[in-house]
Amino acid sequence: MSEQRLEVLDWLNLEQQLDQDGCAIIRSLLSLEMCDAVSALYSRSEPFRSQVIMARHGFGRGEYKYFRYPLPDVVARLRTALYPRLVPIANRWYERMGLPTRFPETHEAFLQRCHAAGQERPTPLLLQYGPQDYNCLHQDLYGEHVFPLQVAILLSEPDKDFIGGEFVLTEQRPRMQSRPQVINLKKGDGLIFAVNQRPVKGVRGYYRVTLRHGVSRLHSGKRHTLGIIFHDAL
Repeated sequence: MSEQRLEVLDWLNLEQQLDQDGCAIIRSLLSLEMCDAVSALYSRSEPFRSQVIMARHGFGRGEYKYFRYPLPDVVARLRTALYPRLVPIANRWYERMGLPTRFPETHEAFLQRCHAAGQERPTPLLLQYGPQDYNCLHQDLYGEHVFPLQVAILLSEPDKDFIGGEFVLTEQRPRMQSRPQVINLKKGDGLIFAVNQRPVKGVRGYYRVTLRHGVSRLHSGKRHTLGIIFHDAL
């Protein structure tokens, strides 16, 4: 991951997409070679603090592993470099939703806030899906302190490495049925999306909508995804 790649992105357009849909795609956030290198970490034990088998907890089918500190270099750099670009959006969203929390400019300062509250376990994770695996709709909430945006990076190539397994995002608006979105990603693409709630402008000002995300059933192959969550866990 190159910080120069982030510098040249059209952040105004990404911000507009986030305001409109609750998500925005960064094309080719990671190179194909870096995707393969991160995927290869899954077979090792030392980079991770724990493994979760989804079926044991009713989360779906498939599995994922949480990284331990110190994070792999590419994961740490992504977390540190993306955070300050998302902070203005996060603070504006919270202001519009009437929430008192404001987020500091640097990720280090935000982690200090998390750790002071007992949220000390790193949350970036690597997910692995095989045939018939899926991930139920959910939210990645790990304690009182929650950064309202996160990033998922697809590390495998659709229709080549796997078939099916689309990223799904749902949005529940007050007194309305849920609105689904199916996000088409390619290998190396990053998706910024809302963790929990986001503001939507109505005729009487802004109101809150709740989002959940998941992955549809894989028909064949293997799918790896890197999840970048900015708050740590209890």
